[in-house]
Amino acid sequence: MTTADIQSIASLTNISLMWHQYLRPMFRERYPGSCRNAAVRQHIKSCLAELQAGWITEEDTFQESIPYGTVTFSNVISTLNIKAKRRLVVACHYDSKFFNRWWDTRVHISATDSAVPCSMLLEMARALDNFLLEMKNTQGRPDLTLQLIFFDGQEAMQSWSEDDSLYGSRHLAQKMEKTAHPPGSTKTNQLHAIDLFVLLDLIGAPNPRFPSYFPNTARWHKRLQLIEEQLDRLGILNEHSSKVKYFWMKIPSTHITDDHIPFSVRGVPILNIIPTPFPQVWHSMDNDESNLDSTTIDNLNKILQLFVFEYLRM
Repeated sequence: MTTADIQSIASLTNISLMWHQYLRPMFRERYPGSCRNAAVRQHIKSCLAELQAGWITEEDTFQESIPYGTVTFSNVISTLNIKAKRRLVVACHYDSKFFNRWWDTRVHISATDSAVPCSMLLEMARALDNFLLEMKNTQGRPDLTLQLIFFDGQEAMQSWSEDDSLYGSRHLAQKMEKTAHPPGSTKTNQLHAIDLFVLLDLIGAPNPRFPSYFPNTARWHKRLQLIEEQLDRLGILNEHSSKVKYFWMKIPSTHITDDHIPFSVRGVPILNIIPTPFPQVWHSMDNDESNLDSTTIDNLNKILQLFVFEYLRM
């Protein structure tokens, strides 16, 4: 891409618009089964419906037992072109952790976990809207498309375990494994169609460090690092003191159990954009707007959007 191309794509994102239009409406408790969870889910669907690119959005709704009874969960899956054979998936979870703390009247809004990642996906869809529309109109039926997934029920309802966590991603991975793709195929399913599964989580605190978690997707992590270097060299990133500040190849990574697991165990290539260490406010009542860093989020928006733009063009 030329310097003009890079500058043009980076200029499309608008952190102020994202903050007010996408992020702040998510600042509420949104644990599965609650009315606020349903309101945030509708917010996500409405934001995508307003775009020109013509997203096809569906809900994967199901009931499952939890330690307190039975809860209805709903994943949101939005696909640009359902007929495309291959998909770049970018995902996050939209539920918040349930805190049963009668002595603390504060609202747990889980800003980094994962209101910010959800808003980043919505802002990416808005910023690239004209490009995505043009891609659909000029290529007719492209081989590769973009799919956004917003998982419900990532958090444990009581205590993290294999059964009490990842409700939405476990259900959807099983469902996609059983769904033929292209329709009518007897050999391939929707999981086979996933070129790359990019998962965002715990984003929004200042100075995150993102390691490369999986050897088979290290080249894509390296691409994020190179994009960061390009944007830094062009002076497009703000308060960015070095060529590489976020995406580090050589820092040690730890095993993280997140929504990628049900897909990873089924052979889907995973690229996690999850910081190590986690933000200090993780799973605390302080995980709110006051502890977010808008400059970091803006920089990461530019890097992610350029990565997706390049990937779809390839």
